[in-house]
Amino acid sequence: MSRVRVGMGYDVHPFGGEGNLVLGGVELDHPRLAGHSDADAIAHAVTDAVLGAAGLPDLGTLFPASDEQWKGVSSLGFLEHAATLVLDKGWWIVNVHCVVTAEAPKLAPHLIAMADNLRAVMRVAQEPMGGPIDVVITPKHGEGIGAIGRSEGIAAWAVALLERG
Repeated sequence: MSRVRVGMGYDVHPFGGEGNLVLGGVELDHPRLAGHSDADAIAHAVTDAVLGAAGLPDLGTLFPASDEQWKGVSSLGFLEHAATLVLDKGWWIVNVHCVVTAEAPKLAPHLIAMADNLRAVMRVAQEPMGGPIDVVITPKHGEGIGAIGRSEGIAAWAVALLERG
């Protein structure tokens, strides 16, 4: 059996929800994304990446939008539960890299807080004798191309590396 595994996650949401935008667990003064939960595209992409690397079901299977108990909840809770499932399968989360594409708002001032939030909820699945989980979030622009470039929504891609516990 392999000692390391890699998973990839993706999420996209259009703008249109009520309230403020939430990304990486940080509430920003910007129109919210539409979605059943808080529509945190970063947390959703990272959750799918860690679940996929461990060979577990995806976010939509574990937390279906058709289930009212998930309406409006914090997506960091999904990620925390995913980290627990990953640990239960015998894996540690080593690192996560997320690329988020948005025309607005400016994300650079919030990247450290977002990474800290993700790291904190995944902590349950970090290597006990190792350092903290390495989390990097890279912001990009759509450069005017497609729905993201027209400021219609936000997309995020994430890659997670797991190591056998």
